[in-house]
Amino acid sequence: MTVKCDRWIQRMSREHGMIEPFEDRQVRDGVISYGVSSYGYDLRVADEFRIFTNVNSTIVDPKNFDSRNFVEFRGPICIIPPNSFALARSVEYFRIPRNVLTICVGKSTYARCGIIVNVTPFEPEWEGFVTLEISNTTPLPARIYGNEGLCQVIFFESDEPCEISYKDKKGKYQSQQGIVLPRI
Repeated sequence: MTVKCDRWIQRMSREHGMIEPFEDRQVRDGVISYGVSSYGYDLRVADEFRIFTNVNSTIVDPKNFDSRNFVEFRGPICIIPPNSFALARSVEYFRIPRNVLTICVGKSTYARCGIIVNVTPFEPEWEGFVTLEISNTTPLPARIYGNEGLCQVIFFESDEPCEISYKDKKGKYQSQQGIVLPRI
C-alpha cells in the first residue's frame, strides 16, 4: 500500500468523481482549512448536527439505539456540551475506488481544543456522505464551525484490488445520504 499525494487525489476526483464537491486547493482565509493537501483531503463538516443529550436517561446501545438521545440542530455554529458529542455529516460525497482504503484523522486546530473526531475507515467501493462523530473532551462547551474543515482523509492505494469490497458485501452504510445512526 502507498499513501497517495495531492496530484492523485485531484486526478481521481476530476476523472472519477471520488470527492464531490472537490476543492483543488487548500482554502484557509478566515476559516478552518479544507480542500486538497499534500497527502490527503481536509473534508468539511456540514451545518446539520445531532447533539447527544441524556435528557431521556436511556442507555446507549449500538444494537438498539434510541434516536431520542439526540437533539437535531442546523446552523453555522454548533455548540457541543461539555464531555459530550455530536454526530454530523461531511459536505463532500465520497466514492472510494476498489483498490483504495482511507483513514480519517482530526485536524490539529480542533485537537488542540480537546475536540476529537472519530471516523471509521472508508472501505474499498464505499460511497456516501461521511457520518462524523465529534467529541468534546473538555469540561466546557465547544464550538464547531459548519462548512469548514474538520478532519483529514488519507488515501492508501493497494497494488491490487481487494477480493470483496464494501459494495460487494452490500454494506449497511452504503450510499448514506445524511447523518446515519447505528444499524445492525
